[in-house]
Amino acid sequence: MKRRTFLKAGLAAAALFTLPLAMQAGQKRKGSMIKKISKSESEWRQSLTAEQFDVLRKEGTERPFSSPLNKQYDDGIYACSGCDLPLFESSAKFDSGTGWPSFTTPIEGHIETKRDFKMVLPRTEYHCARCGGHQGHVFNDGPEPTGQRWCNNGVALKFIPS
Repeated sequence: MKRRTFLKAGLAAAALFTLPLAMQAGQKRKGSMIKKISKSESEWRQSLTAEQFDVLRKEGTERPFSSPLNKQYDDGIYACSGCDLPLFESSAKFDSGTGWPSFTTPIEGHIETKRDFKMVLPRTEYHCARCGGHQGHVFNDGPEPTGQRWCNNGVALKFIPS
């Protein structure tokens, strides 16, 4: 392979890699209309259970099929368990079969996204726009109308019935 061809391929790959990051930067700014809250690590530890702290503050993941919210289908709102910001409407919930509560779309402006490389391949991670609490990851294998699966840790949510 000629050096010029190699450089062109490298530039094309870099452009493909940075385009989703640029798009996500716009998504992140969208959530900034929410007034942020900030607490110290010890304040978070006092207000959250150990499992909630691990997921929300340390970006952990709960075991699949461990959350009672996975099979919750009543009318209501799913809010961040760290700060009570509504994140999903019950009408957006569906059974993905993955073992975690899944949604087709979040409440606009209440979620911020970033790139996650913890599993080597890039994923889109999302957080509560108010407290920054880690919620889960979004994938493009969901049902219509969006084709997205917002896969959430149940411990990071609380259900508020209508």
